[in-house]
Amino acid sequence: MRSAAILVSSWATAALAQQVYAPADGPVVRPTKCSVNGSYATATPIYSFTPFSFTQTETMRTATSVIPGPTTTYAPPYESLSHLVPDLATTTWGNWDPNAAAATDSADPYGQAAWSAIWERANLANFTERGMYSTTLVLPPPSYFQPQDSYYFPKDFEFGVAGSASQIEGAIADEGRTPTLMEIITIGRGEGDPKDYITNENYYLYKQDIERLAAMGVKYYSFSIPWARILPFALEGSPVNKQGLDHYEDLIDFAIAKGMEPHVTLIHFDTPLQFYADPYNRTGPTVGRGDGGYSHPEFQDSFVHYGKVVMTHFADRVPVWYTFNEPLLYCENGKAVDAVIKSHARLYHFYHEEIQGAGRVSIKFNDNFGVPQDPAKAEDVEAANHFNEFQLATFANPIFLGQDYPEAFKMTIPDYVPLNETDLAYLNGTADFLGIDPYTATVVSPPSGGIAACAANLSDPLFPYCVNQYTNTTTGWNIGYRSESYVYMTPTYLRTYLNYLWNTWRHPVVITEFGFPVFHEAEAENLSDQLFDQPRSDYYVQFLSETLKAIWEDGVHVAGAFAWSFADNWEFGDYDQHFGIQTVNRTTMERRYKKSFFDLVDFVAARTQK
Repeated sequence: MRSAAILVSSWATAALAQQVYAPADGPVVRPTKCSVNGSYATATPIYSFTPFSFTQTETMRTATSVIPGPTTTYAPPYESLSHLVPDLATTTWGNWDPNAAAATDSADPYGQAAWSAIWERANLANFTERGMYSTTLVLPPPSYFQPQDSYYFPKDFEFGVAGSASQIEGAIADEGRTPTLMEIITIGRGEGDPKDYITNENYYLYKQDIERLAAMGVKYYSFSIPWARILPFALEGSPVNKQGLDHYEDLIDFAIAKGMEPHVTLIHFDTPLQFYADPYNRTGPTVGRGDGGYSHPEFQDSFVHYGKVVMTHFADRVPVWYTFNEPLLYCENGKAVDAVIKSHARLYHFYHEEIQGAGRVSIKFNDNFGVPQDPAKAEDVEAANHFNEFQLATFANPIFLGQDYPEAFKMTIPDYVPLNETDLAYLNGTADFLGIDPYTATVVSPPSGGIAACAANLSDPLFPYCVNQYTNTTTGWNIGYRSESYVYMTPTYLRTYLNYLWNTWRHPVVITEFGFPVFHEAEAENLSDQLFDQPRSDYYVQFLSETLKAIWEDGVHVAGAFAWSFADNWEFGDYDQHFGIQTVNRTTMERRYKKSFFDLVDFVAARTQK
């Protein structure tokens, strides 16, 4: 383990590179190409008359479709792996309709009546369903100012898009799926009931969505498979939903047929309802912002069993597996963190040692990168270090380095489960790369009473991160252009962040999500105003420009980047925060490409090595 002194020193070096207080003596220096031997700076323009005529100023832009290549396999097919998950029983259930007659098979512990009882327990408000859509392709004009860099993405760089089941699929009570935490996330917490659970009906419209992505040249598609649709009763020994397996088999095969590569996340916040004694009476978190049920005594074994079922069925065609999405946010205590890292490691070993898969396994982290308010102050650097270590090193130290939890975590969460040498040896190296969702950055400084005093006081308003968080610097300026929610446009800090991740945990980095909800986009009066989403274009181009600099100028191995999200979706209760690079008509389900989608794929395509 690197000492605290070394960490602070390295952080100080990184912080100085941010140039938060760069001196400004005169205007910004213009590019050298703006002059020829300095003549433009001193020459006088020559005015003249020429015949006038209207000229065409629009440019035709076309999307480049993905061209399917040879099929690649990453593991033996399920028929050769079924012995790893013996005695699986499959069955099917119907759709849930609160107005339908009650099922009569009450004696069957896994029958239709038992399945319906889970939905009755969820007691959802505003339960509705909708149907299909059609779409057209309209190409926008290019941005006037274009990046002037000369870098290319490496040949193996993975550019793709991402989505999650609970936010795009809909059909939540269809074909055997049971309720999850996501359906009740806003109920009973003073946030109002969800408007509905329609999302994008991707469960039925996945082929249209994949066609649209492939038409834009997107080769990599990251999505999640909901546990509650594969194992409606959640626990090991309960029947597997054949309709669920068949659905994702078809989705994966269709994506591959269109030349795309499927990347699968096993849990994206959507813990099955069975892991909550009372899902509507969740206490305040001590680690994350909510209770993901990870500390339930049956969670770890049940999750590992679910992962084995899905991996054995699809490992031959899926090259990348994520166990958890942003686990910090739904770790309710130290026991939950223990369950996350150990169940993740168990599935990593299962995939590489028992399946002997040739693909990769990782986990997706979150952290709105903490940067010191004043990089010249040691206490601000220490606060930034503490903020990031609590959120990242808590999981990354054991998984990537085989090292103990950081002091930032242990001093704050006294009920953490200690890791012994056997644990650390088993956990060490159980991720093939580091997945990160670096949406934005946060300016931090220590609390007035100090970090240690805050960490010892659960009632402190700054607990558990125990730092002051700002959206502006000491100059009073925002850290970046503000979005609809917590995201600020902070591209230069992304470059610093990538350096921090690569040099601290020494594994390739994949940007597993990044995106931008344009301010008040949901309130735009005209669809055309939503489609012309220039701030989102700026966000993506700037972030990827800084990613290229990190790769070529800093030597950071960034292996891929996935835009969030490929369409506006359900943001945990409503649709007002538009992260999508496509619009979705909430009545007809019609999708429309936004300008940012074209600008994003253009930027990548122009910088992709042939």
